[in-house]
Amino acid sequence: MQHFHATDGARLAFRDEGQGQPLLALAGLTRDGRDFDYLAHHLSGVRLIRLDSRGRGGSDWTGADSYTVPVEAADVLALLDHLGLARAAILGVSRGGLLGMVLAATAPRRVSGLCLIDVGPALERKGLERIGSYIGVRPQVGSLDEIADRLPAAMPGFRHVPPFRWAEEAVRHYVETDHGIDLPYDPALRQAFDAAMAAPAVDMWPLFDACADTPLALVRAAGSDVLSAATADEMQRRRPDMIRAEVPDRGHVPFLDEPESLAAIRAWLAALDSAGDQAGDGNAERAG
Repeated sequence: MQHFHATDGARLAFRDEGQGQPLLALAGLTRDGRDFDYLAHHLSGVRLIRLDSRGRGGSDWTGADSYTVPVEAADVLALLDHLGLARAAILGVSRGGLLGMVLAATAPRRVSGLCLIDVGPALERKGLERIGSYIGVRPQVGSLDEIADRLPAAMPGFRHVPPFRWAEEAVRHYVETDHGIDLPYDPALRQAFDAAMAAPAVDMWPLFDACADTPLALVRAAGSDVLSAATADEMQRRRPDMIRAEVPDRGHVPFLDEPESLAAIRAWLAALDSAGDQAGDGNAERAG
């Protein structure tokens, strides 16, 4: 794991592995770069960069007021600057996808493509309230094995998941300490989440529409309670060229090693390669 400093001095953690097209992976609200462990085993020809957003994983806890989309989006740009990357493709899961939409709309020269994982410009409040019910709550159990046993009931929309996968999930989303099971993120995320939920709703469709020239993909969980099928259909209507997958037997969010997830992500990466080749040909013609 490596570290860099954000513009406010916060020390943030990231992983930088592989060679090829830069692919920046942004995790969900309470999650970190380990969320992409399953996917990483199936990728080739990419430089996979995984950021632990502030307050999560190996990054500094900086307080509820700093856990906002604008601050976290600025952190992403700071990471690209730190790495000397003019642009990167973004694969954003849930909260990470919101960051990706904001960046693709406001800093389009820095984003070569956007893959949204179970997130879009309209989110279902019922699903958000379910997420809010557990943010910052330390589990009252004695072991990660107990967490793994309880996860199937706590994760609506998931079916036919083998026990070993729930054990893998427990390790990624909780930590075992001398004082019991704890959270791998700042509990103050709950305050930031509650403040966002209480604020007036923001119309995010203009952000999505601003991504018109960005190679786009959407992976939606068929059992998602956060991204509705109707919203996904409207996204497709506005972007007929959007690569899209529906992942059966999964809720919010897919593991990303499902065949449907991998097929869509690989098709999107191939489209990015094609777009890069065409841009290169155009630049060569202009230079000639």
